[in-house]
Amino acid sequence: MLALSDFPHQRSESVRYRDTDRQGHVNNAVFSTFYECSRTNILYDPERGLISPDREFVIVKIEIDYQAELNWPGEVEIGTRVIRLGSSSVTSEQAIFQNGVLASQATSVMVMIDTGSRKATPLPDSAIKGINDLMVL
Repeated sequence: MLALSDFPHQRSESVRYRDTDRQGHVNNAVFSTFYECSRTNILYDPERGLISPDREFVIVKIEIDYQAELNWPGEVEIGTRVIRLGSSSVTSEQAIFQNGVLASQATSVMVMIDTGSRKATPLPDSAIKGINDLMVL
């Protein structure tokens, strides 16, 4: 069974009342926002050196599997790990937990682009080094 401890990067987010829908649980679109919060926390961490004025990441694919409801009030924990590095891409797995229960899993592919040309560019060694601690085999 997947656990939060399986993920080297962990982040907590508050569930807001406005995140809920008519059924009284967190709307499925908000799951994507929770995943984004965790990814951007990694990408924009200045100690990681992943982005610069001439390069950044864009999402090219995301798949989300919903497994349990999230409810308000409360907190969620988002786990993130990197499962593959391509020449210009990073594939990550993420999971959302509430009260220790796995609510969702996601896989996303991000591609590094040149900010001027808006085209894919190879991952520099500094970016690979900056996410090395998130790699799992």
